Amino acid sequence: EDVKPFTPEKTKEIVMSLQQPAVFCNMVHNWPALHWNVKYLSAVLEGKPIQFRLGLKTMDLVPQFETSCSYVEATLEEFLAWSCGQPSCLSGPFSCYDYSKYWAYADYKYVAKIFEDKPEIFQDVRWSDFGFPGRSGKESTLWIGSEGANTPCHLDSYGCNLVLQVQGRKRWHLFPPGDTSFLYPTRIPYEESSIFSKVNIANPDLKRFPEFRNSTAHVVTLSPGQVLLVPRHWWHYVESIDPVTVSINSWIELDADHEARVEEAITRMLVCAIKSAENPSDGDLWLNPTEVEATSHEINLQYLNKAVSAYLKCQETSVSGQARSSSTGAKQRTNASHKRKRREVGCEPESCTLLTQECDFPTPKAEELQKIPFGPHLIQVLPQSHKTSMRGPVAVQSDSGDFLHENEGEHFGKLPCKRKRLLMSNDCETAAHQMDSDCSPCTSQTTLSTNDLLDCLVNPRVISLVAQLLLERMRV
Repeated sequence: EDVKPFTPEKTKEIVMSLQQPAVFCNMVHNWPALHWNVKYLSAVLEGKPIQFRLGLKTMDLVPQFETSCSYVEATLEEFLAWSCGQPSCLSGPFSCYDYSKYWAYADYKYVAKIFEDKPEIFQDVRWSDFGFPGRSGKESTLWIGSEGANTPCHLDSYGCNLVLQVQGRKRWHLFPPGDTSFLYPTRIPYEESSIFSKVNIANPDLKRFPEFRNSTAHVVTLSPGQVLLVPRHWWHYVESIDPVTVSINSWIELDADHEARVEEAITRMLVCAIKSAENPSDGDLWLNPTEVEATSHEINLQYLNKAVSAYLKCQETSVSGQARSSSTGAKQRTNASHKRKRREVGCEPESCTLLTQECDFPTPKAEELQKIPFGPHLIQVLPQSHKTSMRGPVAVQSDSGDFLHENEGEHFGKLPCKRKRLLMSNDCETAAHQMDSDCSPCTSQTTLSTNDLLDCLVNPRVISLVAQLLLERMRV
């Protein structure tokens, strides 16, 4: 039963070369982590509380960002009681939230942190089977959600992503990097390494975001025991579709992350400088809850210099490595690769190790790669027509060669399309509500906001160009 369809070496080759999403099957059947359902994790945590994010199940025309959600500290026992409809006396702080109206999500929970007193559990996750020896649960993140729990559509600036589904099912909507302009990127709310879309993928406002019609969704429902590869810079919107879901993921570092960190440092500097200059009484919740605070201009400038230095060091290492034909390549890093909260407040530049890593995982040359072995053990996530992906059944080939059919008549049709009061005071988002009866924009709305400026100033295309100019300046 330990036989896997791909060797670790072949699996890593696929992960590092494949530029479209795919699902690995029959690769984790012997992982102890497959037993990590909520009941099991509740017993392991022994009543230790964790933070849950709660959002409304009603659909608005704008994304339900984390800044507009509620938060509670609760145990997994209380979460399970709430999600199973048990008496409110057993659900603790969840008793204030009607399960029929709210979803709950314990997301981005670092396994190394929540199980710090039980390090033996790290070995239940074996990313070594995917070609990354030494990478275990310690370098992974845990996600626990109820039906309807979702992550707003975004792309990750760093790395590619491997996601193991443990309990329940999740539906993924993925969009290629080339669709970025169709998804109306924004950095408000600001969070390092996450570029959000202004479009609510589940209920798009095509009047306000007409270019979204040109996007190409790749839709897949991930079931327990399957592992999804999310390639670098692919947009994704994720929703739990079963009463309880558990997922484990790990971000795999790429050489391209060094330049991405330079771009993120520039973005942080601009967003913090401009938004911090606003009148605090405006109440714009521009900083995502995952970011501790708006860092100072001095710290951000030092962070930028660290990022540039790390990039140049990586380039030098790469050139040296090519000169040494007998070299075996860079040593793989096995320490944790946190996507969020990569820099704690008060971290002095001299002690920050974030941006001083060696170059990781050199990308194999195209001629060295064999044809990607799609089949029953590696399922290609195919693009859907816009009409099909948003309104009709979705089919993805299963590991048995059959097709998994979505049986809902209308995608996300279980949730009523009813607008709720906007909780986040955001000029750009508020403008979306200033519509007349036929949903056309009010002609009186002509004043540009700070967020309008930022959407243009820190647009990924602009930031990429600025980063290239800065790096060229450093090379001279």
